Amino acid sequence: MLRLATAGSVDDGKSTLVGRLLHDTKSVLADQLDAVHRASADRGLATPDLSLLVDGLRAEREQGITIDVAYRYFATPKRTFVLADTPGHVQYTRNTVTGASTAQLAVLLVDARNGVVEQTRRHAAVLALLGVPQLVLAVNKIDMVDFDEATFTRIAEEFATHARALGYADDAVVTIPVSALLGDNVVERSENTPWYSGPPLLEHLESVPVAPDPHDVPFRMPVQYVIRPRTAEHPDYRGYAGQVGAGVVRAGDDVVVLPAGVRTKVSKVDTADGERAEAAAGHSVTLLLEDDVDISRGDLIAAADTAPRLTDELDATVCWLAEKTLNPGAKVLVKHGARTVQAMVTELSARFDEQQLTNVAGPDSLQLNEIGRVQLRTAEPLPVDDYADSRRNGSFLVIDPADGTTLAAGLIGVPLAPFAEASR
Repeated sequence: MLRLATAGSVDDGKSTLVGRLLHDTKSVLADQLDAVHRASADRGLATPDLSLLVDGLRAEREQGITIDVAYRYFATPKRTFVLADTPGHVQYTRNTVTGASTAQLAVLLVDARNGVVEQTRRHAAVLALLGVPQLVLAVNKIDMVDFDEATFTRIAEEFATHARALGYADDAVVTIPVSALLGDNVVERSENTPWYSGPPLLEHLESVPVAPDPHDVPFRMPVQYVIRPRTAEHPDYRGYAGQVGAGVVRAGDDVVVLPAGVRTKVSKVDTADGERAEAAAGHSVTLLLEDDVDISRGDLIAAADTAPRLTDELDATVCWLAEKTLNPGAKVLVKHGARTVQAMVTELSARFDEQQLTNVAGPDSLQLNEIGRVQLRTAEPLPVDDYADSRRNGSFLVIDPADGTTLAAGLIGVPLAPFAEASR
């Protein structure tokens, strides 16, 4: 399975591209397609507007834009896909963060007539910050520039330079000329671009390497719930339920419970379907331990020999998602895994200019959609990894204690390449 997200500026054709993928892979039900044909005809369109397959909100259909993150599922004989279509407007950049947070690949669209624009560079920075390992730059509406090779080459070279500065290797970025409206190079190779020798978009999506093997990273599982049935059938059952966040767990593994630091062994890996030999990242399980340990919701069970560090001082990178500004000294809540603790912003170290790829040291505040490096002090120690080592255990949310709204997405450490360079 490949999890992917779309991104790009408004009106670059993201929803149309997703609709084209769904349509040309025959992943659309007949009644859905009929509804799109009727809605398109009502608007006086000669061809069906495939973006209507994705834009589900009434406001989206009326304005012809994407506001919410739309998730779509489709499959080919080679692979299954979970696709997040994210908005293009600047004020909805926070939704792009949500949609791309679990993506293994992102399709970043640009309009061939406009090339790389401000929002393209902003989305590329967000994707780099979140550690999305593979990028596809889809130069859309190539038909609107008469399938001109020189235009495509210019855009590809400009974006490659920008992506390289953000830390992407050359082989991690693929550029494809497409026409989402007409279908050129989306599912089938187009005869209108004889100068392009690469694969169409779907072929690339089917063959791109997926995430690394979960066996290769240390085991982490936040405890969501303690299960104690106390029934005649299970009088002494005590299990710790949660979703494996990283790695693999098996019966007999040495583990440590944090923040207490107590070491024990896993005696059994239980599920709703019965006992299993092992569980990997993404599996929801109940772990039984050999020793009676005081564990509650919010604790972390981790591999004993590669345990995360326990700290109340977080050096982190945040994408600020709220209308209100962030100032030094702000009191917030930090939600890490299943644990929520009080915290204070002790310092704003830097703000990243995603357009110029430069850092502004010691900013007075962070505004909506800005990326910054911050120092946080938490009221209780948290067991954390760097985001570069563990996306699940290295991420957190910053929450407003007054009303519970999400203020920022936070990543522990400095995963954005220009930040890392500046800190050396």
